[in-house]
Amino acid sequence: MTASNPATTPASDPEAGSSRAERIGDAALDLLVERGMRGLTHRAVDERAGLPQGSTSNHARTRQALLETAVRRQVELEARVLTPAELPGAGRGEGMERGGGSGVDTPALVDTDALVDGGSGAGPDALVDMLALAVHRYLTDHRALLVSRYELALEATRRPELRSFFDAAGSVFRGPLIAAMAAAGSPEPERHALSLVAWCEGLLFSCAVGSFHASVPSRAELRTGIGELLRGMLTGRPLGE
Repeated sequence: MTASNPATTPASDPEAGSSRAERIGDAALDLLVERGMRGLTHRAVDERAGLPQGSTSNHARTRQALLETAVRRQVELEARVLTPAELPGAGRGEGMERGGGSGVDTPALVDTDALVDGGSGAGPDALVDMLALAVHRYLTDHRALLVSRYELALEATRRPELRSFFDAAGSVFRGPLIAAMAAAGSPEPERHALSLVAWCEGLLFSCAVGSFHASVPSRAELRTGIGELLRGMLTGRPLGE
């Protein structure tokens, strides 16, 4: 399943059938994108979600609880940027990954058993294809998700209690990527996963809100860049050799 465009999340359609928690989370993310952290208030969320006044306060009484609701929804939507069929090892499992005590259940991003077994073609080429597709989809269809993530990440640097929740929620993405790097043949999968994430995150930031915001690389260009990086990691040889 593919994430809805965050610019038109269920918050804009109160009859869309989503739960109250989802509507509150969607409205919170919309407000973060449009108004920044100062614009995120309980009253504003009620208005954006089309809920009776006081509904958001009943669901999340404190500022911290409201931010946790936003983080929870952020992780749920980011886990849907790629459909299950587009992931390495697709079709081998339907489990859930839990975010290290975060209370966030999201669809498993990668079937780690399939990766370790080497099944379903989940090798280096599949990993490159998946990452190129995900990065391109973020930059073309889901830029708002990037902006809300950056807003939440910056706020987490000022709130230790949010930092721990934010980190735990985001942990659902790390383990599968490390497993994917190991399956691709990396001799140091944790270090290489960090380098790969740093490369992708840097490109996303530059092309979404940074100096290259007007330029979106094609999927072919992204695949070339990610392939070059991965080849250097797996072979240990500098580019060009």
